[in-house]
Amino acid sequence: MSAGAGDELLGPPLPVGRTRPSSGQLDLVRKASGERVSSRAFSGIYGSSSASFRSDEEHLVLEFGARSLRAGFAGESRPRCTKSFGPEEQRRVGDFRRWMPGYELLRKQRKRDQDWGQEYELWRMDLRNADMGLVEDKIDRAVRDIVTQYLLLDHRPRRATVVIPPLLPRPLLSALLSSVFTTLQAVSITVLSGPVLNVVSAGLRSGLIIDLGWAETSVTAVYEYREIHHRTSIRAGKYLTEEVANLLDDECHKTKKEKLGTREQVSFEEAEEVLTRVGWCFSRDEAQKHHAGIEEDSTSNITIPFPAASPPITISVPFHRFAEPAESALFASDMDLHDIDDHDLPIPLLAYNALLSIPIDARKLCMSRIIITGGVAKLPGIKRRILAEMEHIISERGWDPVKNYGHATWRRDLRMPRATGFNRKRASTTADISTTTTNLAATPHTPPPASLLPQESDPISTKLASLSLKHNAALHPSPTGVIRGVESMGAWAGASLVTSLRVRGIVEIEKDRFMQHGLATATREPGSVEVAGHSKRLSSLGSTGGAGGKGDRGSWSLGVWA
Repeated sequence: MSAGAGDELLGPPLPVGRTRPSSGQLDLVRKASGERVSSRAFSGIYGSSSASFRSDEEHLVLEFGARSLRAGFAGESRPRCTKSFGPEEQRRVGDFRRWMPGYELLRKQRKRDQDWGQEYELWRMDLRNADMGLVEDKIDRAVRDIVTQYLLLDHRPRRATVVIPPLLPRPLLSALLSSVFTTLQAVSITVLSGPVLNVVSAGLRSGLIIDLGWAETSVTAVYEYREIHHRTSIRAGKYLTEEVANLLDDECHKTKKEKLGTREQVSFEEAEEVLTRVGWCFSRDEAQKHHAGIEEDSTSNITIPFPAASPPITISVPFHRFAEPAESALFASDMDLHDIDDHDLPIPLLAYNALLSIPIDARKLCMSRIIITGGVAKLPGIKRRILAEMEHIISERGWDPVKNYGHATWRRDLRMPRATGFNRKRASTTADISTTTTNLAATPHTPPPASLLPQESDPISTKLASLSLKHNAALHPSPTGVIRGVESMGAWAGASLVTSLRVRGIVEIEKDRFMQHGLATATREPGSVEVAGHSKRLSSLGSTGGAGGKGDRGSWSLGVWA
């Protein structure tokens, strides 16, 4: 074999210095050696999310939650890693207690003056007793660990997209941005809202997002990528895990037959593990049977050991009892409505009130595009139960915002049919209205009321219907006016899609401007809350305003966080 043939098989020579080989040279070497060239993008030691080594294409996506941080590269379908916050992730240097023999069997007791699950939270919405320096340290450590262990990035400047809740307080927002700018060395940060990104990842433009989070459940109505209404309730994952702990405490007390003074206290880790493994939710029919005292005889028992108890015990609990914490924590089935405040409404009633508060045009779109997301949404049966309860509330109450008419109830009954059984009485009601209209029209000098007149034709709706026929949209119309659930890939996937498409956000922050003045340079752009002027900001995502289309912006907008 000649030297030229050998050189041809070996492929083009690769440089020996510090210069990186080009992607074309690497492809030639793979083809010559018989290695299969994969079309999937791999991340090498340089942290590149694509086949190219250009650092300006590395756009990071970070999703911050109350208990976890997700990170990855834009354009990918799922995050590279998920970093949780807890006591084990906050150990000091030189703390090796985790590797001591028998450490896993020790029960971690809650510290004095700490709420349930406080050590496992990154932040709390109540900032009266919050240590903002500790929050910044937690974010710094989490971002540093993700960059060095999972993303494998160098110290080159890059851009980042941060996904946060829409009601995050401004002190927390300032601490979060400061930590990301300092640790990640980002040139600029785009801040996006989680509910809007859930709609984007579901392939929609409008929807009702029910986020079953850790500290609170938020219901957000999004119409054309704009948040138009927001409601919250404390019935969420924190409340649910505490109810599971109370259930386990009662069962341990029955098993050990202790006195009330020496009651067993289940730790947070044990309660969360039991909820993750065997927790579930009743359907509507099963919940009615349970409240009526009708239980199935074929219910099996679940055996749960507690090796960290003193002495270690094993309890046997009927399987249907693991659905009771969700019944009381999320649906408030054990309480009357007049005993519930606005901040702890049951989740179906919270979503119904949100739909009732938005305009009817947005309501008919949002109610048929309900997205249930969050950590608690993984509980088996929870999505089906929420949708069934919403259908029941709508069939009972209708869309009348008045709950009690008092002495004017008889006038309401004469003016409109009752909400109960409205679908069954629709035909007879339509016949009565037509008869009444005929009688009123026959009576001289008595104009009929406007509510009994037939609906006038809308030329705009007629034109839109004709246009939809041209595009064959009438063959597959989108459902409106019915309760329907839609699956979503999550806020992180939506942020990855938006960032890869280079869609501008409402909040785009430059590092130099933020590090000099902080949030003080953030202002509302003129006309950001008016309906007029949106034609210039249709390419951005966020609330009812935009950062503006100016070439040289002297300030940036906080959007929904203003």
